[in-house]
Amino acid sequence: MTVFRKVLVIGCPGAGKSTFARKLGAVTGLPVYHLDLVWHKADKTTVTKEEFDQRLEEILGREEWIIDGDYQRTLETRIKACDAVIFLDFPLEVCLAGVRSRVGQKREDMPWIEKEFDEEFRQWILKFPLERRPFICELLERYQKERQILIFKSREEADRYLKTFCYKIVTIMK
Repeated sequence: MTVFRKVLVIGCPGAGKSTFARKLGAVTGLPVYHLDLVWHKADKTTVTKEEFDQRLEEILGREEWIIDGDYQRTLETRIKACDAVIFLDFPLEVCLAGVRSRVGQKREDMPWIEKEFDEEFRQWILKFPLERRPFICELLERYQKERQILIFKSREEADRYLKTFCYKIVTIMK
């Protein structure tokens, strides 16, 4: 069994990237970095691209990590630095429901509580399958021989992987 040291968790907003990354981090002991926390400030503004890139480079330079977030501008850089990519390629309805369910909830991966599911963000998600997903798939295809690529089509499939992974880790440690 391969144990990864540098893992990306990517997918549409609402797919559960942060939750999956946290669970994977709990199983593996790898530190988890949420790109939303790197990019967003508590006052709902963002850092500069230069500051984001600098902070990302610091994370990528570490020996072990799980990075959750799509941020396509830096996706190829992150793929080149990782051992494995986990793509939560869930149906649009699942992602929309995921975002709706977190409105009003405090989250570890966001510096504020979302008070509403704003229409601009909803539209961005609706466009994800046609505008963002093809770019992700093209990159994953390009790097499939150099990186371990895992694509999950449902939350159940992702949860099964975590349970199996956890079982294998515990078995190896015995």
